[in-house]
Amino acid sequence: MELRHLEHFVAVSEEQHFTRAAERLHIAQSGLSASVRALERELGADLFARTTRRVQLTAAGRAFLVEARRTLAGAAAAREAVAAVRGLFTGTLAVGTEQCMGIVDPVSLLADLRGRHPGVEVHMVQSGSAHLLGEVRRGALDLAFVVYEGHEEGVRIRPVATEPMMLLCRPDHPLAASPLASGPLGSGPLGSSGEPLAPYGGEPLAPQALAGEVFVDLHRDWGARRAADALFAAAGTRRTVAMEVNDVYTLLDLVARGMGVAVVPRPVTHKDQARGLAAVPLAADTVWNVGIAVPRSGRLSPAAEALLASIEHGQR
Repeated sequence: MELRHLEHFVAVSEEQHFTRAAERLHIAQSGLSASVRALERELGADLFARTTRRVQLTAAGRAFLVEARRTLAGAAAAREAVAAVRGLFTGTLAVGTEQCMGIVDPVSLLADLRGRHPGVEVHMVQSGSAHLLGEVRRGALDLAFVVYEGHEEGVRIRPVATEPMMLLCRPDHPLAASPLASGPLGSGPLGSSGEPLAPYGGEPLAPQALAGEVFVDLHRDWGARRAADALFAAAGTRRTVAMEVNDVYTLLDLVARGMGVAVVPRPVTHKDQARGLAAVPLAADTVWNVGIAVPRSGRLSPAAEALLASIEHGQR
């Protein structure tokens, strides 16, 4: 069994098509098919169920895919370790992140890494935390900036920050007129970095008080949505989510237009697009936990270690 056989197998499993996989690998389809058949003969099992339209992994193929990816990742890490000893910082770094983390800036971190180590090939994927955690588990990502809920199966979490959840609404909403909201966001004092602080006055609002509200929210695999759902579940309160969107800026626009209220992490209330909205603190133990997910098993590549080191240095 050779590494190229594993690379061919992984490509076919991801593309679910021999022709597309051959194009991706820049090899002849006949050679790719022969390589996969040789691997199946050596293993004594069919790895794919083939049809005229596509190929699908068998049970044996799904089990083998996990180990094939792990073996390829280990081989890449070994090559990168030797290169690092020789003073050649190279390799590939695959990073995932949610949109608008607020706490960390993955783009700046990756740009800084590339500036210091131009030999590193960087790939970035933006998606919801639920999807990103799954990609880290299966080895498709070296690490991901995610929102997590306590223990996450199959990954290790390096905590970065914790923020409270808040209610965002229009300034003419009844909740904004309560003593809890001291005025439109941006009218209060400024924080140490110059951003407007969400107003904190009086006692926080209990989630049960929001039972009759209509909400706009993000899709269910987003970390902020998961935190909001957990908040209301813990309070035993049902809520109506009328609109689901896939980006923070559309969410803020919907709130500004009176289409609903939103429960968001505090960093979202600091965005320019949130100016003019009222932010109300919530009385809840549920928080927005931001962390870096890495595979539970396996050694991190030098590039991944370098990125983590730069983050830890910036937190000091």
